[in-house]
Amino acid sequence: MMAGVPPSGPATDDARQAALEMVYRYHDGTKHSFARFARSLGYLDWAAQPRVFRTFPGARLYPLYPAPGAFPDGYVPRPVSLDEACGQAVAPAPLTAGAIGDLLRHALGLSAWKAFGASRWSLRVTPSSGNLHPTEAYVVLPPLPGLADSPGVYHYDVERHAVELRCAFAGDAWERMVCDRRDVLFVALTSIHWREAWKYGERAFRYCQHDLGHTIASLSIAAAVQGWQVRIVPALSHDALAALTGVGRESDFIEAEREEPGCLLVVSAGPVPEWADAQRFEPFVDAVAGGAWSGRASQLSEDHVTWTFVDEVAQATVDPGRPQPVPPPMLRRPEQPARDRRHDARALLLSRRSAVAFDGRAPMSRSAFLDILARLMPGDASPWTSLWWSPRVHLALFVHRVEGMPPGLYMLPRAHDAQQRLRDACHADFLWEPADDDLPLWLLKSGDARTVAQRLSCDQHLAGDGHFSLGMVADFGESLQAFGPSFYRQLFWEAGMIGQVLYLQAEASGVRGTGIGCFFDDPVHDLLGLHGHAFQSLYHFAVGRPLDDSRLTSEPGYTWEHPVS
Repeated sequence: MMAGVPPSGPATDDARQAALEMVYRYHDGTKHSFARFARSLGYLDWAAQPRVFRTFPGARLYPLYPAPGAFPDGYVPRPVSLDEACGQAVAPAPLTAGAIGDLLRHALGLSAWKAFGASRWSLRVTPSSGNLHPTEAYVVLPPLPGLADSPGVYHYDVERHAVELRCAFAGDAWERMVCDRRDVLFVALTSIHWREAWKYGERAFRYCQHDLGHTIASLSIAAAVQGWQVRIVPALSHDALAALTGVGRESDFIEAEREEPGCLLVVSAGPVPEWADAQRFEPFVDAVAGGAWSGRASQLSEDHVTWTFVDEVAQATVDPGRPQPVPPPMLRRPEQPARDRRHDARALLLSRRSAVAFDGRAPMSRSAFLDILARLMPGDASPWTSLWWSPRVHLALFVHRVEGMPPGLYMLPRAHDAQQRLRDACHADFLWEPADDDLPLWLLKSGDARTVAQRLSCDQHLAGDGHFSLGMVADFGESLQAFGPSFYRQLFWEAGMIGQVLYLQAEASGVRGTGIGCFFDDPVHDLLGLHGHAFQSLYHFAVGRPLDDSRLTSEPGYTWEHPVS
């Protein structure tokens, strides 16, 4: 039986406190400082570099729309703009294998192949630090034409845009779980820590959680293109998620790198079901665990380095599952005018790239800047409706080249009660002058912030050469006390989701973004005047006019697609 709701009592309180102390120890121990970086190997062991794609040889493969060989069920995608999708203004498409293929292709698939000389590498719709992609996705589906005749758990094979049938299970278990709904599916996300640890060592756990956040937002937005809604299901424990996805099956991972449970998402073409009771999942998970499993995980590297700090924080933040709370009211998002898009949403999702350099000269209009910030505010829009918690991450902005905006340091709180607490926690001499009539955007200090932004982001020119850059400052200590040590993961998820929206909104505005995982943690806090663990910086980001490398050649993500630049 699955562990749905954690027990209570003194022993649990002691264990909770020990886990919280481990989280603080890991977080502080993996900070970059001017004196040293977080522990890593210090060089790239190319012989141990993880293979790019995970597969499950022995599992039956089903091609997905629009790949050759996919079941021709008559699916025709409807043109949708990003504004329409994120505003949830799209009529739901029927749940078919074709629509699912369209969802996965634009949420998780390959966006391009790049080449330089003899080197060739793939890019994906979702970004990832170092292009390492630790996140794996599993879909739990009813029987559908073009897929198995029974409900099944499938692994998404990114390289071939196909799904591998890992488990077929009894139809009555599915019917009892979804109460005869015909418009519901599940997506489960897992992490392979080794993918990030190979390059980044102990800081890898942070980056895996960033990656999950990017993927949650990417799935939410790609689902909104179909008119579907996505919600995180907090009721499911990590033990249950391991059973549901099969990543807890040791015999299927012999010599292969294990996967860490992440989260379960419910995707719905109709009203989102409310599954607040973990016990509802118990018979369903048991039925899946007892189903017919096939395939074994492919090995990514022959040699590995063990980073025990990563294993320890993963154990300390195991999610026992929780009742699904109702989040407090969110800030009202200012109305945004519809924008004239050069591309529809699908083309935009496939064209997202990480900038490698900015020109350091071109300005951004004030209206474009404020429009991007407005779409980072929570509200009744995708991907923010996917979350069960109220906003916990706020933005400290370094504005460099925005017309009509004085260069300097700004703050954008993303929750009702955050502005005063941030003001109390920051330097007393900050201005806190309102910078916009609609957004809660505050000028803290005017002046050229390019040098300090670059220095704080590990001396990366991207942070100073763009239109603006930012640090994502989490409501850290209070969040962990309120929701427990497992919420350490969710804080990074929220930061990753902000990053994904920034990527897409930058592309939609004709510029480009890039996530910055390397920054000097406590010097960021010193700049703001923050002390202790009340607020912590978790992720940096920059937006600007990109400089493209003309030496690189580009090919479509899949050979059967038209070229994408």
